[in-house]
Amino acid sequence: MEPVESVKRLKTLYDEVTKEVDAIESLIHSDTLPQNVASMQVENEKLEYRINILKRHAEELTEIIALQGSILNVLQDTFSLAIKTVFPDLENFQCNVTRSTSEKFGDYQCNSAMNIAQVMRQRCLKMSPLEIAEKIVSNVSCPLVIESLDIAKPGFINVKVKTDFYSQRISYLLNKGVKPPPLKKRKVIVDFSSPNVAKEMHVGHLRSTIIGESICRLLEFSGNDVLRLNHIGDWGTQFGMLIAHLQDKYPDYIEKSPPIQNLQEFYKESKKRFDSDEAFKKRAYSCVVQLQNYEPNILKAWKQICDVTRNEIGKIYERLDITIIERGESFYQARMKTLVKELENRGVLVEDEGRKVLFVKGISVPLTIVKSDGSYMYSTSDLAAIRQRVEEEKGDWLIYVVDAGQSLHLESVFKAARSLGFCPPEVQTDHAAFGLVLGEDKKKFKTRSGDTVKLAELLDEGLQKSLQKLKEKKRDEVLTPEELKSAQKAVAYGCIKYADLSHNRLHDYVFSFDRMLDDRGNSAVYLLYSLVRIRSIARNANVSESTLKEAAKTTKIVVTHTKELKLAKILSRFQEIIINVIEDLSLHTLCDYLYELSVTFSEFYDNCYIISKESGEIKDVNMSRLLLCEATASIMTTGFYILGLKPVDRM
Repeated sequence: MEPVESVKRLKTLYDEVTKEVDAIESLIHSDTLPQNVASMQVENEKLEYRINILKRHAEELTEIIALQGSILNVLQDTFSLAIKTVFPDLENFQCNVTRSTSEKFGDYQCNSAMNIAQVMRQRCLKMSPLEIAEKIVSNVSCPLVIESLDIAKPGFINVKVKTDFYSQRISYLLNKGVKPPPLKKRKVIVDFSSPNVAKEMHVGHLRSTIIGESICRLLEFSGNDVLRLNHIGDWGTQFGMLIAHLQDKYPDYIEKSPPIQNLQEFYKESKKRFDSDEAFKKRAYSCVVQLQNYEPNILKAWKQICDVTRNEIGKIYERLDITIIERGESFYQARMKTLVKELENRGVLVEDEGRKVLFVKGISVPLTIVKSDGSYMYSTSDLAAIRQRVEEEKGDWLIYVVDAGQSLHLESVFKAARSLGFCPPEVQTDHAAFGLVLGEDKKKFKTRSGDTVKLAELLDEGLQKSLQKLKEKKRDEVLTPEELKSAQKAVAYGCIKYADLSHNRLHDYVFSFDRMLDDRGNSAVYLLYSLVRIRSIARNANVSESTLKEAAKTTKIVVTHTKELKLAKILSRFQEIIINVIEDLSLHTLCDYLYELSVTFSEFYDNCYIISKESGEIKDVNMSRLLLCEATASIMTTGFYILGLKPVDRM
């Protein structure tokens, strides 16, 4: 059960038991007192005992939610309850609480009074926003979090959070670890990356792969059951030409695996023959038919081609630390046959110039389900996939990390799946669309010769440039060879991922290694350096990890200095950020937060001494501030994990 739901149920039960006690006490003090008064009094005592237990549990759970969850959500619930108390007739009213734009107005702000006044006017009831705000404030109760409430014209309610509460949240973080906000847990299926067999991964696969993996990490961190799926193109007419070419080039393929060295070249050779040689084309089509009939030797050739591709793709995933389950077009073949037969029986397919199409309400272009040659389309496999993911995998939320150019197609497929009953209303479907990767000329990213940039070559270039950057900083003179290699990989792969994720995924972005490797501003290099610097503070103070853990249990986190408080506040916002990113699946919000956290930490470090020295010797360590460093490092490490960045001990 979710903590939020637990509190609601406890409060409901508490109210019910309270009513029972009131009824019994009323009966006891009435003139018509029953004979079994003793037993009634015993029952009354039992109920009061139950109330006290329930009350303690409710208070404990409320405190956990306040300390672990989003402060914004706690305040949202608090003001919603107050509004419901004052205005019980306002059904489905959305309470509006936001973070304050300026510290002079407090930490948060409730702006609902103006909206309620508007609703009242529509009901011919005259109440000013100020009057409404006063009534709301008089019914707000959240002593653990709220220090003061201030009403400003025309009806804003400014909220100041207790400084001591921020201190408690940091202590909770240090002792319990970085926790996700309490949210409903779901079975989430994320479809991403999706390269094609017999083709090398290129820059066009970069965004889907990076964004998809980070979305999965985010949702796993939040407690969801996530299934990563790689819907690869491993079936279709192109395999006829590939298999026919394999038979000619490696006639002994049945006895031993063919040594295909260059997938791209192998594909180009077969395509050239297919386009120019009619006899080869005819044999290729024959191979397609045999593949669809699962002829053993043809299946073996198909499997060998898939294995070579899988091996090459696997190297890319290993370098980028990507975990994904392959489930290609071949997986859905039998399901597509069943699907088409069912749609035909239901009479929803329309003949159109030899094709069988499905019209979707609200979409002008129909989905082609069966081509004129009897083969299936992406629409067919996508519908079969949705059905499988809902009915067999029991998915509650389906996310497709696919480029923005597929928006109309996916909208059509989602609507079709719902109208056909394959995807019920309670299952959420989302297209996490993304823009293009551009070159520095602001055009689609290509090599100088105009070819598509291979992903493996891009990663190699990243390694080369990151090593060059580290050597420019003379890091090779202070790091061991192993440390230098770790830093090289962390910077190379981290900067490529972060450059993508730090941009709004809906926008195109310019790929520039020079910009990515800049250690100033919002970049992976800056953040990696920041975390190394923070982690080094405890080492420089000669404070061990075990000492820090023990200190966290007993040391009160002091946030009286303005820079201490500012850091504590931004650390306390982490759960809010996680909720925001989950809502819109845009990782740039998390990137912006981590950058803001790093800048805020620098201000704190520059203004608040942590270690004092005398004649080069450590004189004193401010343990509260050192623990603030530890809390910052913990949040940053969690953020890095979600973004797929690998922190290093030394840079």
